[in-house]
Amino acid sequence: MSKNIAISDDVYRALKREKGDRSFSDVIRDRLEDGGKLADVTGAGVLDPEMQESVKDDIEQMSRGTLSRSDDEAL
Repeated sequence: MSKNIAISDDVYRALKREKGDRSFSDVIRDRLEDGGKLADVTGAGVLDPEMQESVKDDIEQMSRGTLSRSDDEAL
């Protein structure tokens, strides 16, 4: 099963350079299995802490809106 994720353009370029003929999943999996952190391949520190909290809040609000709409459609 595949999932879509959003990454910044600079992180995409870094992953693309590193991947060669491998998939992006392989690059990330290898980095995690080598004891790395997901942040090593996702651009940790790209957002300052205040912006990070703002983004998290926005995501939570959008998620609640999606759940609310799906509940309305089920009725």
